[in-house]
Amino acid sequence: MLKIIGSSLLSLLWGILGNTPQQQVQLESIAWHDTALFQLPDDRSDPVVQQIVDDYLQNLSQQGIKGNLQGVWLQSDWLELGEHQGNIPVSAASLTKIATTLAALGKLGVEHQFITRISHTGSIQGGVLQGDLIIEGNQDPFFVWEEAIALSNSLNQLGIKEITGNLLVNDQFYMNYQSDPEASGKLLKQGLEPGLWSSEVKQQFRALPIITPRPQLTIKGKVKVIENLPRDAQLLVLHKSLSLMNILRQMNIYSNNQMAQMLADTVGGASEVANYALEITGVSPSEIQLINGSGLGVENRISPRAATKMLMAIENLLQPHNLQVVDILPVAGRDSVGTMENRDIPQGVAVKTGTLNQVSALAGVIPLDSERKIWFAVINSGWQIKTFRQQQDKLLKELVNHWQLTPIINNQSFSETQVYLGDPQRNQIQ
Repeated sequence: MLKIIGSSLLSLLWGILGNTPQQQVQLESIAWHDTALFQLPDDRSDPVVQQIVDDYLQNLSQQGIKGNLQGVWLQSDWLELGEHQGNIPVSAASLTKIATTLAALGKLGVEHQFITRISHTGSIQGGVLQGDLIIEGNQDPFFVWEEAIALSNSLNQLGIKEITGNLLVNDQFYMNYQSDPEASGKLLKQGLEPGLWSSEVKQQFRALPIITPRPQLTIKGKVKVIENLPRDAQLLVLHKSLSLMNILRQMNIYSNNQMAQMLADTVGGASEVANYALEITGVSPSEIQLINGSGLGVENRISPRAATKMLMAIENLLQPHNLQVVDILPVAGRDSVGTMENRDIPQGVAVKTGTLNQVSALAGVIPLDSERKIWFAVINSGWQIKTFRQQQDKLLKELVNHWQLTPIINNQSFSETQVYLGDPQRNQIQ
């Protein structure tokens, strides 16, 4: 039928041109589904990958580790490459932070900054604030010693070296990963007053740029938690946090549970994080079950497939900003602190780790080249944490060797820009 239609169309074309060919060209009938353009690759087009996965599971079995407690998922941007129980949800430990990262980016935005408002009551005379200093937090999960030191210097710029009143904080002010407002207020008072600095604070001060002045400030009153801002409060400083991207990167490098939970709470809690992740990935509701945003507790359950789908969704959110998942996760060969310590992961591979007493998990991305990527997740259940980590690293090496990859490490990522904790430029004096 296609051959007849093709011949008829050619005859019609020659008729329109007013010519008749001396010898009619015979057209071969080619069904559309037989052409290379329309061919969908076989999901076993690279059987070596599945064999590598099977060998990995066999190695675990030989060490007495049950295969039915292990999950693996490997895929390209649109093609499954290898798996074992990949859609079964299991305790995923800190792979939960992938869901928190996704929800925070999707709901807050890449460039989001948390604003802390610093106000006062009373008057400022001769370097003395005769009144209270008020801290109105907005759930900034990364207000730490360096930020307190910078704030103290900003108060000095405003001519304040002594505060006769109290330090008032609201219930959304977090300090050094503490969500309790009273504890956070006491930590802030210590960070603002050099006379109260511990050796830890002094160490953080020495790590700041050498031009950073040592602040001069004392607070005579106590720390008090307030529900409402005093009516006569006058704004002094607007403090902006690091961008959400920088915050998330630090959270993932060190797998900081407190930061993760604060961010999850900011976007609506664990259930909202799970719902958002399910909506954007389209996986089965059973594949993402969360009770918190950090991964603490075996009740957080995620399938290996869902972990990779969430990473791919994060990549999609970052691309319009000229960013990638490698900009938000630790990368072997670029980052050597936090969760990358004591790991033997191939260079260029970005990972998120997860560990509980009976869980060792690893998920991330292997860049094949500047465009193509392999997404993976491995979730091991059992007591042999050290063995699991060694075998996970070995699995990644075998995959990299199979594809004969040259490590791609982008050292010119967003993190190279001039942003740092304790940067006074993020304090806007009013």
